[in-house]
Amino acid sequence: MAKLHINNSKKKAVIAPEIYGHFSEHLGRCIYEGIYVGEDSDIPNVNGMRKDVVEALKEIQIPVLRWPGGCFADEYHWKDGIGPKETRKKMINTHWGGVVEDNSFGTHEFFELCRQLGCKTYINGNVGSGTVQEMSEWVEYMTFQGVSPMADLRKENGHEDAWKIDYFGVGNENWGCGGNMRPSYYADLYRRYQTYVRTYDAQKPIKKICGGANVADYEWTKTVLDVTHDHAPDFVHGFMDGLSLHYYVHPEGWDIKGSATDFDEKCWYKTLGKALYMQELVERHSAIMDQYDPEKKIGMVVDEWGTWYTVEPGTNPGFLYQQNTVRDALVAGITLNIFNQHADRVKMANLAQMVNVLQSVLLTEGDKMVKTPTYHVFHMYRHHQGATLLSSELTDSDVISSEEWNLPEITDSVSENEDGIITITVNNLSATDTKDLEISLAEGEYHVLEASIVTGEIHAHNTFDAPETVVEKAFDRYRMENGKVYATLPAASVVMIRLQK
Repeated sequence: MAKLHINNSKKKAVIAPEIYGHFSEHLGRCIYEGIYVGEDSDIPNVNGMRKDVVEALKEIQIPVLRWPGGCFADEYHWKDGIGPKETRKKMINTHWGGVVEDNSFGTHEFFELCRQLGCKTYINGNVGSGTVQEMSEWVEYMTFQGVSPMADLRKENGHEDAWKIDYFGVGNENWGCGGNMRPSYYADLYRRYQTYVRTYDAQKPIKKICGGANVADYEWTKTVLDVTHDHAPDFVHGFMDGLSLHYYVHPEGWDIKGSATDFDEKCWYKTLGKALYMQELVERHSAIMDQYDPEKKIGMVVDEWGTWYTVEPGTNPGFLYQQNTVRDALVAGITLNIFNQHADRVKMANLAQMVNVLQSVLLTEGDKMVKTPTYHVFHMYRHHQGATLLSSELTDSDVISSEEWNLPEITDSVSENEDGIITITVNNLSATDTKDLEISLAEGEYHVLEASIVTGEIHAHNTFDAPETVVEKAFDRYRMENGKVYATLPAASVVMIRLQK
């Protein structure tokens, strides 16, 4: 029997709510049809935003939303997306599907969406094909409250008050689609561009995100920090608040990727093993960041993560539309546990993407909407947001082994909120076997407040005809005995248990 010992007297870092962030790019049907249908649509909407989608997202307490990309960010010129919609420029989305982008969803619409969601804003600026002036004027347009050309333009376009930018990304994937730059070149550009991402209101500071590495490019991380940190420490303050990291799980490799729903047990474990690789990436990039930032003032921002499969048959390859199974639920549970465990350094993460693209939490088709297994994991894990990570140790847990992988049977993370309620999230990675788990606490007497589970046959997924095949359900396979919780975790399951004194 595996044993999870929780030292609830040993409190660690606060789990930033932003770890549970999301990402919306002008890609496929994420924005258009997925989130935004326009004010004249027959689909129920508020100012063009789908009511069903917004309500579902509010249920998982979305803390922050990233926009407009992604690769799209470095070909996006913000002035094309303001003013009367009938006069906005049309363009070809060269990255994603070669379709016409009519810019009907722009700056005003993004802030309206975030207002409806009640979430923080994360804007990605254009370094790849944009100018310093363009980026500077966009920040002025969005955040300057006084008299200025851009503030006046915002008011002419119908929004009197300035908005708040919580996070601003200076470029995206500048090692690739954002300009194919070398790290030293991008780092110099970062120094220049971030200078003009000005905080006009000291009560509304903008946190600046520097473009970080692709997967295991540790040299990128080191070089960027070398170039940006070769000056006085007091200048660094307010200069860089986060450094990004991107990592996608491709079960069969970048070129083949593999099907979202048609896979064997071997591919199940291969996928989960690649999800667990996030642990090594976080730790090794963190070690480099520690050399320049030992006080951990710069957050690691994993602003693109998730599974990436071959698109669903019959769909536009550039739209990246894929189904979402119990396998994705486990990837989500594993990854979020890793982020929680490294809450001292990981300060934000953004699942790619929110609706209809890659490992989305929602799928839409016309006026229909379905919540994916990943959605239900995010709903379950929402209790970790803003809670304090507790020290936990998992022992006597076996390893799932083959010639290709060695995976832990169980992963976990544990937190305690301000009310003293302890949230435990555990994953059983086995595709076939139940696992017994003993949970003990260092001090205090607790009872189970609530418990829930997301599980099913490994290929199980939700469709528009069967939207509740995989849902979050009450979990009752546990007992209390001598102050300990004894739980039986079904195969392929994500389980949450909440304890209260």
